[in-house]
Amino acid sequence: MATLNTITAHRLFPLPKSITESNNSYTVCISTSSSQLFLNKSNPSLNSTFSKKKRLNWVINAVAEDQDLAPAQTSGSKVHQDEDLPRSSLDGSEDSEGLSSSSVSSQGKGDNYEFDRLRSKTINATIVLAGGTLAITRLLTIDHDYWHGWTLYEVLRYAPEHNWVAYEEALKTNPVLAKMAISGAVYSIGDWIAQCYEGKPLFEFDLTRMLRSGLVGFSLHGSLSHYYYQFCEALFPSKDWWVVPAKVVVDQTVWAAIWNSIYYVALGFLRRESPANIYGEVKSTFWPMLTVRNSLTLPLLAFSPLIPLDNILLTILVL
Repeated sequence: MATLNTITAHRLFPLPKSITESNNSYTVCISTSSSQLFLNKSNPSLNSTFSKKKRLNWVINAVAEDQDLAPAQTSGSKVHQDEDLPRSSLDGSEDSEGLSSSSVSSQGKGDNYEFDRLRSKTINATIVLAGGTLAITRLLTIDHDYWHGWTLYEVLRYAPEHNWVAYEEALKTNPVLAKMAISGAVYSIGDWIAQCYEGKPLFEFDLTRMLRSGLVGFSLHGSLSHYYYQFCEALFPSKDWWVVPAKVVVDQTVWAAIWNSIYYVALGFLRRESPANIYGEVKSTFWPMLTVRNSLTLPLLAFSPLIPLDNILLTILVL
């Protein structure tokens, strides 16, 4: 339409001017707004000519008016489209606010995670250092009532022997409690070592998991193991050569299956898991725990006549 308008205006606008110049006795007035033509009616031939020109000028004016209206409608529709669009899409303020809030939220979560990690690491280090310091102090100060005049060499020399004597006295006084304490300590330290073996840093272990394992070892393993070894001794009272292999077979099959099931059930109960999940864990670990054995040397040594009955549990836990 713009090309048509340009060509038509270029060819037809000079026409009234030439007619006006060649016929000075006639007055021609073209109104672009109303498209009216005023002629001197004295010449009919000119009237017909100018009526043709009137139609042409009407076409020109209609095209011009269409051109004037088109930008206005376009601009108006653009305004309406802008009004229909949400304000956030025009200036991007809400998008920027959303991005800034999400970045602040993620930064806050990262800071909280680092703070929780540092706090957990500090608590774990404090517990490990405090427990280790207490244990070493108790072991080294077993003879503190007799230290008068002792040298450091004498303290270190007699500390292992006198600690063993104290353990033997505890076994005679309260064997079940002594074995419970040994099992709880060994299970806690063993779980800590297992977590470090799995790839966790030294002081970033799962404290709750370690305490659960220690609690199960203290409350169940020590006491049940005490009565189990008493039962084995009563079941095989003979001193023949086949007694030790028979005890090892029972220990590595029947007792291993019973204790592993009890251990995972107790852990699942402490973790507040459903019975279905507990059963699935027991089922998945039952056969591997029975078949995976590094060596039979330790059970053979533990049930040998060289180890007293009350020291079998300590031998198996430590070795």
